[in-house]
Amino acid sequence: MIMRSLRRTMLSGGAMLSLVALSACDLAPAYHPPTYIVPASWHGQGAFATATPADTQLPSNWWTLLHDPQLDALEDRAVAANADLQAAAERFVQARAMVMSARADLLPHFGLAFGASDNKQSADRLFRYKGALTQTDEFYGGLASWEPDFWSEIRNQVRMAKFSAQEKAADYAGARLSLQSELASDYVALRGYDAQDAIYRKSIAYYQQALKVTQTQLVNQAAPRLDLARAQNRLYVTQAAELDIQAEREVTEHAIAVLTNSAPSDFHIAPTDTLTFVRAHIPVGVPSDLLQRRPDVASAEREMAQANRAIGVSRAAFYPHISLHANGGFDANGFDLANLANSMWSYGASASMPIFEGGMRRAALQASWASYRETRDHYRSSVLAAFREVEDGLSRTNWLWAENDRLKAATSAALDMQTMTMTLYKGGVSAYLDAIIAQEAALEAQIAQVQVETRYFQAEIGLIRALGGGWNDRLLPTPDQTMTFSVLQYDGLHHPAPTGGIDSVRDETPFDNLSGGAPALDTGTTSVQTGR
Repeated sequence: MIMRSLRRTMLSGGAMLSLVALSACDLAPAYHPPTYIVPASWHGQGAFATATPADTQLPSNWWTLLHDPQLDALEDRAVAANADLQAAAERFVQARAMVMSARADLLPHFGLAFGASDNKQSADRLFRYKGALTQTDEFYGGLASWEPDFWSEIRNQVRMAKFSAQEKAADYAGARLSLQSELASDYVALRGYDAQDAIYRKSIAYYQQALKVTQTQLVNQAAPRLDLARAQNRLYVTQAAELDIQAEREVTEHAIAVLTNSAPSDFHIAPTDTLTFVRAHIPVGVPSDLLQRRPDVASAEREMAQANRAIGVSRAAFYPHISLHANGGFDANGFDLANLANSMWSYGASASMPIFEGGMRRAALQASWASYRETRDHYRSSVLAAFREVEDGLSRTNWLWAENDRLKAATSAALDMQTMTMTLYKGGVSAYLDAIIAQEAALEAQIAQVQVETRYFQAEIGLIRALGGGWNDRLLPTPDQTMTFSVLQYDGLHHPAPTGGIDSVRDETPFDNLSGGAPALDTGTTSVQTGR
């Protein structure tokens, strides 16, 4: 008797071990992110030397490298209120909810069932049991079901959902970097328009004075009327060019307003006369670090990890699916339900296995492999694009700064030429045509210098964006951190606890900022009247 009990215990233990072994079966292929041979240095690094290991990371608030407090305030405002960025945060929250939905299938499901009915049979029903035509039925009971995940199909679906949430976290980081860089680039463009407008205003004042000189020369019969027409033409053309710059400034200001979740009609940034940005020291690091610093590369890698797990799900479809179920309760023709005689129960297991389905599962498996290879190609393309963007940024910053130096020298020479030719004209030594040529050269040199300097700082912003903007894939939430609540948690579901530095706005009235109360950013010099 003792040996029989021991044998039964050993058999049940062996069955349990077999179940555990089956449940540990994972049909997904072993996943290893692809490795690529990366260059040892940047070819277009120019003045940007490879940073030391202690200084290879950009600050997360990288725009402070430009040393503009107003830009700092705008960046903070945009990250806190931009609608597109908040939408990206909500997509991450939705992906986390899908993790919990997939995870639910790993656990047993329990439920309650109860009901009552009043039934009448037809009097002409064939083989009707003799008796009353009507009867009542009341029941209540419990239900339970569970599917053992022998082939890791459910677990791979859970892993896919976790990787998808990580992908959305990387997408959020990419959206935030895109917003920050677009705002900084627009702000630099706005200040570039301010500097150009200041140059036009100074030139217009100079041309007005030159026109008066020409009119005096004409009255004294020291100059032909042609000189007056030339002076007027130069003045009017420059005034028209200034209006064009003012129009471009307003459009750029409207773009900044939208990025900061403000109504364009109530948003204003006071103009300044010069570009005051400081040339940033950008630690470019080494090329091999770039794959960990780009949100889009991290997103592509997480997409590839999902496709790898999808292969395991497709493979599991070829194996038997087993489910366990049980239910029990009371059922009676009346309200005496709690009577033991009226109790009922059932339990059992079911298994299903495909035999012939015309190649449906083979097609799904083939598609999953093709999808995985597609994500590998997408990842490789993302890596190559990342290296190209960094090299482009390094080349632009290097050559634009050298060009800016030359244009500053050209501007100084052109202004000297403008002063000298006007002096000679006043003395009657030179023709006014020489003065006009010098004026055009001076204005064009000044405008070109400001435009190139603006492009340089925008290229710096583009380089910072290409380098990841201080982000690192270590900032991604871990797979377990993507889960939003515990199994028995029923509170705090409206807004899950943030993770990975990503939080969505809790405010239920997101359009308050567009009702006409957006604060103006009128810090700085007095704005110029644009005729609006």
